[in-house]
Amino acid sequence: MKFNMAKGKVLHVGQSNPKHDYRLCEEWIESSPEEKDLGVLIDEKLNMSRQCVLAAQKANRVLGCIKRGVTSRSREVILPLCSALVRPHLEYCVQLWGPQYRRDMELLERVQRRATKLIRGLEHLSCENTLLTS
Repeated sequence: MKFNMAKGKVLHVGQSNPKHDYRLCEEWIESSPEEKDLGVLIDEKLNMSRQCVLAAQKANRVLGCIKRGVTSRSREVILPLCSALVRPHLEYCVQLWGPQYRRDMELLERVQRRATKLIRGLEHLSCENTLLTS
C-alpha cells in the first residue's frame, strides 16, 4: 500500500519545538497548525477551544432545525429530540477534548440553556441558570 502524501501532515507540538521540516523519500511533508483526528480538532498547543466552538455551532444548528420544524413545545416532544439530536454533538469524545477553560464551558452551557427555552413551562429555568453562573 502506498503512502498518500496529500493526506499526511506534520503537527508540531510544544513551545520549544524547533519545527523541523520532514520528508518521505524525495517529497516534503506539509506542516499544519491544527489537525482533525477521529473528529476531534487539535492544535499545536493541544488547545481544544476550537473543538468546543465547532461542537456548539453544530448543536445550535440542529437546535434551530428542531425549533423551526417542530410546532409542539411540550417536554415530551422536545426533550427526546434534544437528547437524541443535540446532546451527541456536545458529548462526542468529550473525555478527550473536555472544555478546559471557563469560556468553553459557558459556550456549551449556552446551547443547553437555549434548548431549555424551547420547552414550554421551563423557560424560567434558563433565566435562573444565567443568574447563578454570573
